[in-house]
Amino acid sequence: MTTPGNGKENQNRARISRRDGQAELRPAPMFVLVEPQMGENIGAAARAMLNFGLSGLRLVKPRDGWPNEKAGAMAAGASIVIDQARVFETTSEALAGCNYVLATTARARETLLPVLEPAAAAAEMKQRIDRGETCAVMFGGERAGLSNDDVMRADAIVSVPVNPAFASLNLAQAALIVAYEWAQADGREAQPSELDKAVPAPREDFERFFAHLVAELDKAGYFFPEVKRANMERNLRVTFTRAGLTDGEVRSLRGVIKALAKRS
Repeated sequence: MTTPGNGKENQNRARISRRDGQAELRPAPMFVLVEPQMGENIGAAARAMLNFGLSGLRLVKPRDGWPNEKAGAMAAGASIVIDQARVFETTSEALAGCNYVLATTARARETLLPVLEPAAAAAEMKQRIDRGETCAVMFGGERAGLSNDDVMRADAIVSVPVNPAFASLNLAQAALIVAYEWAQADGREAQPSELDKAVPAPREDFERFFAHLVAELDKAGYFFPEVKRANMERNLRVTFTRAGLTDGEVRSLRGVIKALAKRS
C-alpha cells in the first residue's frame, strides 16, 4: 500500500525551474529512506539529492507521518524531491521495480554481500542505469540504521571509510556522500569560474604593456647594475607571461603604471 505525494514520481526524467531557465535531471538512482524519524533529516537528504542531480525519493514508514512540514522547510527549494516522494508500509514494497539495490551501513554484518565504497558503488549504478536498469540506495533511520533483514534485501553494501571509533553518520550526511559520488560518476562538473573562462590578452596588447612597464622602470633607475638588465627584464617578462593576463588586467596594470609615473 502506498501513499502518493503531491506529484508523480519520475525517477528517469524531471524538470525543475531555475532562475536561468529549465534544467533537466538525468536518469539517476532512487534513495529509499527506511523508517526515518525527523522530518528535518528527510528534508536535508532531499536537498542533498537535488544538489547532485537526484530526485527519486521513497520513504518507508516515516515516524512523523507524511507530508511533513518540517521536511519541506528543510529541503530549502528542493520541492520537486519532497512533492514526488512516495510512502510505503514495507521495505519490500518500496523496492518494487528495482533491478539493483544498495544498502548503506557502517556496521560489520555477517553477510556475504560485496562491500563497496561510495565511488565504486556510484560507478556500478552508472553502468546499470545506462543499460536501462532501475537502481536504489537504502538508508536506515537515525536511531538504529537498517535492520539485518533490510540489508539482506540489497545486492551490495555501501560503506563509507569513516573513523571506526566514531562511525555514525547523520542521515543527510550519508545521503550527501552517496549523491556526490553519483554526480561524479554521472559526469557532472563544477561550474567554471570566471578565471577558467577568461581569455588572455592579445600578444600585441601584452607587448605594449610590457614596453610601458620597462620604460617607466628604466626612468626610475630600476635596472641596476646595467650588466643585469637583460636578466631582470627576462624575469619580469616570464612573471607576467605566466600570469596569463586578460585584456582587462592589462588595461588595469597600464593604468597603475601611469598613476605611479605621475607621482614620481
